[in-house]
Formats: sequence, C-alpha cells, structure tokens
Amino acid sequence: MKLPLRHIVDHLVWSTSGTVWAVWSLTPAGSRYMPDRAREQITAQVTALVRSLPGSARLFGLCARIDAGEVVAATLDGVDYRRHDAWAEVAEAQLRLLAGEDLDEPVDMYRRTLWLAVPLPVLGGRGQWQATAGTAWSELAGLLGLPPVPVRAREVAEYQERAEQVEAELAGGITLRRATPAEIVWMHQHAVGRGLEAELLGEAERSPLRGSHLSGGILRSPSHADLGHVLLLEGGRPATTPQSEQGRRRAEGRGSGGGLTGRRWLQVDSEAGTSYQAHLALAEMPRRFTAVGAEFFAELDRLPFAVDWVVDLSTVASEKVVAAVTKKKRDLVDQADQYAARRATGLPDALHDAADDLGDLGARASRSSVEVEVQSVTALTVWGTTPAECDQRAAALQARIRGANYRLVRPVGGQEELFTLGLPAAVAPAAVRQYVQHELGEDWAMHGALYGQAFGDPTGAMVGYSQDIGTICPVLLNIADAPVRNASASFALAGDLGGGKSTLLKLITGSIVDRGGRAIAIDRTKSREWARFARAAAPGRCQVVDAAAADMSIDPLRVFLDPAVGARYALSYLTVQLGVGAMTEHGALLKTAVKQAAAAPAPSMSLVLHALEEMSLEDSARGRRAAALVEWLRVAADEPLAAAVFDPALPPLDLAGDLTSDFVVITTTGLTLPPREAATNPELLRSQPLEALIGRAVLYLIAAIARETAFTDPRFTLLPLDEAYWLTSSAEGQALIDEIVYDGRKHGAGVGLGCHDVLELGTSTTQGLLAYRFLARTADPVLAARGLTWLGLPGTDEDLLRMVTTDLSPYGKPERAGEFLARDPRMNIGRFKVLIPDLERITTGIYTTPTGPHAETAPEPSRYESAAPALPAVTGGTR
Repeated sequence: MKLPLRHIVDHLVWSTSGTVWAVWSLTPAGSRYMPDRAREQITAQVTALVRSLPGSARLFGLCARIDAGEVVAATLDGVDYRRHDAWAEVAEAQLRLLAGEDLDEPVDMYRRTLWLAVPLPVLGGRGQWQATAGTAWSELAGLLGLPPVPVRAREVAEYQERAEQVEAELAGGITLRRATPAEIVWMHQHAVGRGLEAELLGEAERSPLRGSHLSGGILRSPSHADLGHVLLLEGGRPATTPQSEQGRRRAEGRGSGGGLTGRRWLQVDSEAGTSYQAHLALAEMPRRFTAVGAEFFAELDRLPFAVDWVVDLSTVASEKVVAAVTKKKRDLVDQADQYAARRATGLPDALHDAADDLGDLGARASRSSVEVEVQSVTALTVWGTTPAECDQRAAALQARIRGANYRLVRPVGGQEELFTLGLPAAVAPAAVRQYVQHELGEDWAMHGALYGQAFGDPTGAMVGYSQDIGTICPVLLNIADAPVRNASASFALAGDLGGGKSTLLKLITGSIVDRGGRAIAIDRTKSREWARFARAAAPGRCQVVDAAAADMSIDPLRVFLDPAVGARYALSYLTVQLGVGAMTEHGALLKTAVKQAAAAPAPSMSLVLHALEEMSLEDSARGRRAAALVEWLRVAADEPLAAAVFDPALPPLDLAGDLTSDFVVITTTGLTLPPREAATNPELLRSQPLEALIGRAVLYLIAAIARETAFTDPRFTLLPLDEAYWLTSSAEGQALIDEIVYDGRKHGAGVGLGCHDVLELGTSTTQGLLAYRFLARTADPVLAARGLTWLGLPGTDEDLLRMVTTDLSPYGKPERAGEFLARDPRMNIGRFKVLIPDLERITTGIYTTPTGPHAETAPEPSRYESAAPALPAVTGGTR
C-alpha cells in the first residue's frame, strides 16, 4: 500500500502528494435527549464551521477501541488501591467482566472520536513548485528506497502560521484540539487494523513519538515505512492451498453474496493481522427532512456494532450556487417547453419537484452572502472477524439506513478507493466523486456529525453502561470529585416504587466508601435495609446506631462538643417537638431554658426541663407559660421513643469515636411520622398521634447530627437519605437539607436524596442545585412530566413520556431492572443501565425486592443487555 505520510510536525502532515494537512481533534457535543434550543445552538456552530472551511476538508468519525484495562484504570484513578483494598477487589471483578471471563468472550467497547483534517493553501508559486517536486520525488523515492524530499525550517514556519490562521477562523464555538503525531499515526493504524488488537488511542494520546524534528534547518522524520507494509485484497486472497483448505477458504470468501460479485469487502493484511472491512458510500438521501430526523451520523452510534465514517467536504460560495441554480432553471424551462410540445398529458412530476427544489435552493442560497454549498462524499465502514460477519454487518447497516430513506451502496471493485478516503492525508480517489451529495451548509449541519452521546465522568466508579450506544460503553460517576471541580456533590433519584432508586443509591454510596470516602446513612425502613447493606458491603468498617432502641443518648447538649452548636440544635428540636414558634413567647422561654442548661457544668436536655420547672414557680404570666411548656414537654419526655434525648443516664453518642467508621447507619425503626399534609395544617398536626410527633422531632435531630459530622470530616462524606419526603415534609427538615445542598461543596460533603416525585425534594432552588439527577420508571404521566422538566427536557414530549412511563425498567421484566435517564454536571443527559459488581458482599444486601415463592429473581449482575431502538425514519418537512 502506498503510504500518504511524509513528515508529521505537531498537527501538520506533509503528504506524499505535496499537500500539507492540519489535523484537529473535535469534541462531540450534546446528546440525543438535548432540548431543541441546545440542538439549534450546536447546529449553528457546525454551520459556522462549515462556512469557515477554506474550500475543502475531511471529517473523520472513528470508533476508538476501549480496552478493559483502560476502563479499570479510570476507576482506579485518584484512589490508592493499596490502602483501599475493597476498591481493588471491585476493580478486579470489573476487569474480569469487561475482559469477558464471565461471558466467554471479550466485550467490544468503543468511543466515538472526531477529527478534522484541512489541506492548507500552498505558499505561492514557490510553494507550488516545491509541492510538485516533493510529489515527484516521493514517487521515485518509494521505488528506489530513498528518503523523502527534505523540508526546510522556513517552510515549516510558514505552514504553521497558515494553520494558526485557519484554526482562528474555524474555532467559532467549536472546541478544537491540535492532534499529536502519535494520534495521526493511530488514525492510519486504526484504518488498516479495524477489529484487531492494534494500538489503543489512549496510548497514542500519551505518546511523544512519531513526530519529525528540525535538525540543521531541515526536517528530519522517523521512519514511517512500516505503516505502508499493508496488503489490500478486495474480496479476499485467491485460494492456492490444498483442496480441503481451498474449499474452506472459498466458502468463507463467498460469504452471503456468492460468487465474485458477492465478495464486496476488503481484506487488509498487516503486521497486526488480517482485517475484514466493508466500505459503503452514501449514494442517495431524502430530498426533504426535519431537523430531528436528519441526525444521520448521530444515529449510527445506536447500531450494535461499530461504524466508522469519513466525509470529504468541498464548499462552494453562495454566488456560484445562485448562478448554477439560475442556469438549471433555464434548462428546466427548456425541458418544460419540449415536454409541452410532445405530450398532451402535461409535465411529469419529476420536473415539478425539481423546480420546487431549485426555487427553494436559490432562495435560501441568496438569503445570506456567507452561505455555502457543501459537496460531500460520505463513506461508512464496518468490519468483522470473518468475511461472513463483515458481510452481515454491512447488510444490516444498509437495511437500517434504508428505513430512514438513505441509500448506501457497497461497490464491487470500489472498496479500495473508499478505504483510501479514510486514510489521513490521502488524496481522494477520483472514482468516489460519483457519490457527491449537494447541500447547503445549514442543511449538512443538521446531520449531527458533531453530536455526542456522552454521559458521566471521565473517571470514577463504574455504575453501569450506556443504553444510548449500541455497543457497550461503561458509565463512570465520580461524585466525590465534584467539589474539587467546583460543582455540587449532591444528587437525587426520582421514580416509582421498585424503579431501582435504592439500589443505585446504595451502589453509589458503597463505591464512595470503598474509594476512601465516608457515608452516614439514616435508615428509616422496618427491615433495616441500609444497616444490612452496610454490614455486608463494609464489614469491619461500619457502625450501626439504633436511635429508637435508646441504647445511647443523642441529646444535642451532650453530643456536640461546642455548647453553642448544641444549644442551637436543642432549641430547634424543642420547637419541632412542641410545635411552638421560635419567635413566640413560648419560644422565648424555651431559648432561655436552653441557654441556662447549656451553661451548666454537665449540660443535658433534662436540665432544660428542670429550668422550665423553676420558671413555672413564678406567679406571673411567664410562670404560667412555663408551666404549660413543662406539661407539654413531660408528655414527650416520658415516652420511651424520646428516651434517647431526655434520659441523662444513657451514654452519649461519641462523634469522635462512634461515628468515625467509614460507613455509619443510624436506624430509626419504630419512629413514625405525620402525613405530609400535616406540615402545612396546624390543626391536623396537633391531632397526630404522639409517636408521630416524637418521631418527627427525633428524625430532625438525627439528621442534624449527621450533617454536623459530615461538615467537620476532612474526607468526602455522603449523606444518603432515601425516601426524602420524611425530612422535606417539615420546614425544619427542609432547611437542613437546603443547608447541605447549599454549603456541602465547601465542606466536601453531599446528600443523596431518593424520592417518588421531584416535588418531595423541597424548594425549587434545592431541586435546581442538584448536580447529578436520576429519573427511574415513573408510570404516572404527571409525575413523569415533572421529572423530565427537572432533567431539563420538555415534559410534553410524547416520546420521552412514553420512555419514562413504560420503557424504563418495564414492569414484569426483571432483566431490564435498573434503567435510568440521568443528567450530570456537564449538562449531558443519557440513559444507562445499572451494573452491580459480581461480589457477594455487595449483592447480598443491595437489592430491596422481597424474597418469597412468588418473588422475581434479581438479574445477574454481570450480564449486558442492549436496549438500542431502531433508527427513526425520516419524515416529511423542509430542510
């Protein structure tokens, strides 16, 4: 194979054809769930990019293979796995899964990468002569084994200046990063080694090799000759082996097509092995399409196998477009006159359609002087381990695209030309010009070439895999790292009962604990599910405190070392317990009694009661109010549920000892709460059972202890609060959650809230400050619409509503459990499926599905399921 590369300096490539190319890496933007405003913004940016191109360019969309080791390395990034052996155990289990040890075959994982290559203008007449001479010398040098023609420092500097100018013109809202020499070489290696164990892009991104350097004023290049040691055989190698082997190879070579015309693939033999590739060209596309239905490139990622694509672009100024349209209109008029003279049935429909298209094209091209016509050749590539698999994937791609009114052709005898188009710095073969498509720049931008499907963080815990990509793409979350990135570490999960909220919340919590962080959970379930999970997931590193059993005191005046802090929480607890306002006369008496008790040598809540009793002896209105408070407070203090607050004989909870474990669970089983409606109805609240009123106040106090502990710990601390309505149903609990959400970033802390309705999260400000948002199955359309709006999506979109109400973790399908629609701090929205590490200590207590003879079996934690929907058909409308 002829090698198109001569020299590579930074992101500049001197080709054997004499052209110098500048190569940039582009960052995909948006997602398939982005709102219309975001889609329009990205389309406008791509339109501006196309209009700024200096005549021609080539855009590559390559699927870079992801190695299992790369994923596991990302999960270990920033974690000392020698100290945190629990996370090393998780990483080892994930490595076994991704390497295919549990599935008997490796998992194919890819990530979409985008590259823009622009040929730079030649440097005047001298530059043209040098380019021509360089081309001729390269051809001769290739035959004689001589080194390529030298490039002098002056020429390098001039082309670098040209590249900087082009970059400045192109970078209008699009993020451009200059490619490295190793990345450019990787593009070549990827093209010849698709489907093989070739060099990973991650390695090339870190490699300092492959670049040329100036020595003595002349560019010296390392040898790239090995890149050209490639044999291209269209349809496979002719059989020259013994008869039995010959028959096998013939059968393999024929594939599904049969005969020579059916062998429409390219066999690429290189040092890495043999790659079977099928190259397809876009031959026809819809005359009219809508903005959403036109996202041709973005939808390729939904296929269950990787698809590379390359687009060779040429732009024509609007003035030339208008002139060409005018000429074509005259031709149509002449054709119409000829038809009218020969036919009595009128003009054919094709002429009417052509006239409409020309009229629309001319009007839109003349509307803006900066508009351009894009003449594009689009080639798509699939590959397989055998010719038969390659052929099947090509046929599947054609069938899928055909349903969207796009037509792909797989030319016999043209595979090598389409392959060459995908090589960096290669000259576009003349034969591919037969597949040119003509569109205006704003229309081409609608095809979604720069759209992304990214959700999650680059490093962190692997919580699942994306369902927006047909191939496996792990989803990583690094919530503990959010404060370092100046983002909130607080998040929430909303959805129906059984939608998977508690499971995901436990998975995130367990990963934070295993990675060196800390969690303080408040468990109000009767089954003590969080206590069970903590004991199983973090044995020897957990502490369970049973608040309702009253085996230790949570008296704020005894627990908090700072008397002022203890007094503040004691007063808040008493106002919640007694239902009096802090600014009332009764509230003023409580504050006085609390201050007096806090100033004692051995402060306690029992001294508050004693201080009120002393005030009640006064023969005054103040004494009568104090007497009333004494009576009310005794009603609560004498109850066993409140003993943990008022019994001075109990040992106090030691914040410096009892709560220093990595995973702390405070259980509140036995404490009941008033209904949510009682929070806004004083009469209804007063009529609630005593145990409900006590439970409301004790839960507030427990949460306050957790908050204070989290804010003083130097480690990142997460407060998972499942079923958050029990706190947000009261003004005091809502204020406490607001404080964690507002100030948690400064203290390296966050809260994880589980709810059924996003309104249960409290104020709109609190809902808006949550950086990570997860929406599970929500069958009720009203609740689902609110959840979609909370994610930043239109709550009236019928397709999204149908997804959330019926297609996320569908009822009765346990293998589909744990599907979420979510948003990360980067405003990326994606759909993913939770993946539980196949470790007994994690799977033992993470599920909440009840067991029994009729209970559904939990899905295998190490199984991948694809949920990629079909490519949507293009509907009618205007471009």
